[in-house]
Amino acid sequence: MSLTVGLTGGIASGKSTVSAILIEKGITVIDADVEARLAVEKGEEAYKEIIRHFGNLILLENGSIDRGKLGSIIFHDERERMKLNSIVHPAVRKRMMAKKEEAIRRNEKLVILDIPLLFESKLTYMADKTLLVYVNEETQLQRLMARNQLSRDEAIARIRSQMPLKDKKVLADAVIDNNGSIEETEKQLWDILKSWNII
Repeated sequence: MSLTVGLTGGIASGKSTVSAILIEKGITVIDADVEARLAVEKGEEAYKEIIRHFGNLILLENGSIDRGKLGSIIFHDERERMKLNSIVHPAVRKRMMAKKEEAIRRNEKLVILDIPLLFESKLTYMADKTLLVYVNEETQLQRLMARNQLSRDEAIARIRSQMPLKDKKVLADAVIDNNGSIEETEKQLWDILKSWNII
């Protein structure tokens, strides 16, 4: 019996740290961001659809998509951004589900879907349980400023562009409080998985 856990968080909340802990223990982690990059590689169906819609001007000399050019189009045009999402998101979900099914066929007891926008994109149906990596606002702000060399205002703007972690907290099946040390975070992770009879 496999359990699929949707792992989520916010910018600079420590979700990647939790993912790394799981990967180190040999647990399959399927990362939405990685799959999103793979889904638009040359020759993929989503790649072809993007070019059909946006044209060849968004390509680099080697034929791959110029993320900067595409970004500048969708950044200023809501309709175009929605069009891109309507191409990329289903392709990412399809790739993630295929990898999840493979892991289940291999009789893996635990499969992690690392999805930053798990709640915002209404993707909780893909997982049996949801796990949120949480930090308070001040910790999140300080970590983001330090990690990305941002000013306080720039960091606040990035955090505000996402659903607040306190709102995600009420939606999650379990919450890891990542305000402390990595050791404390890891202990909470294994305690939660034990309570779900996974380890």
